[in-house]
Amino acid sequence: MRCVGTTVRGIRTGVIKEGDNLSDIVINSILRASESEKFEIKDRDIIGITEAVVGISYGNYVTVDDIACDIRNKYPSGEVGLVFPILSRNRFSMILKGIARGAKKIYMLLSYPSDEVGNHLFDEELLDKYDINPYSDSFEIDTYDKYFRNIVHQFTGVNYIDIYSEICKNENCEIEFVFSNNAKDILKYTKNILACDIHTRNKTKRILQDADTILGLDDIMTKSINGSGYNSKYGLLGSNKSTDEKLKLFPKDGEELVLGIQKKIKEITGKTVEVMVYGDGAFKDPVGKIWELADPVVSPFYTSGLEGTPNEIKLKYISDNVLGNYSGNELNEKMKEEIRKKENNLVGQNKSLGTTPRRIVDLVGSLCDLTSGSGDKGTPVVYIQGYFDNFAND
Repeated sequence: MRCVGTTVRGIRTGVIKEGDNLSDIVINSILRASESEKFEIKDRDIIGITEAVVGISYGNYVTVDDIACDIRNKYPSGEVGLVFPILSRNRFSMILKGIARGAKKIYMLLSYPSDEVGNHLFDEELLDKYDINPYSDSFEIDTYDKYFRNIVHQFTGVNYIDIYSEICKNENCEIEFVFSNNAKDILKYTKNILACDIHTRNKTKRILQDADTILGLDDIMTKSINGSGYNSKYGLLGSNKSTDEKLKLFPKDGEELVLGIQKKIKEITGKTVEVMVYGDGAFKDPVGKIWELADPVVSPFYTSGLEGTPNEIKLKYISDNVLGNYSGNELNEKMKEEIRKKENNLVGQNKSLGTTPRRIVDLVGSLCDLTSGSGDKGTPVVYIQGYFDNFAND
């Protein structure tokens, strides 16, 4: 029996900068790793490339001034209501800086006790303590100050109300906070709305369609301003801080990259690998309760072999319910037979109970994100082998 199933390797590439040939860097780094670690390139291996180095190498940046210009064009009154922004220094604080620079007055409606990706303003246990109903109650800054002012984020140690207030103050923009889980509450303050949520943005836009202006972050920086970068599909969604005056956008150039790497690896090795660009994984931290997925999707670009969902039988279920009278080598061989004869679509069948009902590209992207990390590992490329294998593959 083969002793190893799936193997995941973080591949070091060196630091990647704007203008670098990312395709060559990825391919050469994997070939060097293959030689030094003595592993063979095989059919259906997977190459993951973090979205950060894609955006960096292609130079897809915007400045705070670019955002401010777009905001002035789309909200000429200078007043804008921001609905459901996430709590983030790396992501939304830079966007807010650009909005504040382009506006005169901001009304910020924050969901509570946490944002949509799980960053908490305060512990939800406090809702019971102070008799606040998150399904119906809205409140303003005086109530927040009374109960929650001195609470900081569990991991970052910061108070996001203070941070967002300071950003607007430095840009000479007035800000007023509203705390509510009902998007319509923003209409009590302004009819010029910018939906700042990520995964629920279309619902928010629909709910607020009667506003004078209703756009989302995916509608800001969808075109180049004065030669800037842009993303026609996602706008500012998925952007990250680069410098104090510049953001890196979510990749808009990636399809040619993944297909080109797949083709070149085929030419060099004769093997067909799958290639994906990945951002945040989709998983939840059990302590901090952060969902992690602050990008609009896990993977904006990937080759066709990563389409679909897993089609697996649950070994534990089959062992207990179908092969309960077998053990040892005989059980192993019978299990392999069950795997080989499984149907092409196991949806709804008991034999697949407990298998993960998610898209392959989201599962693999999450695996890549956990492997490469978000700090100083220096492995923006991930190489995965054996992901599509099963117990019957010797």
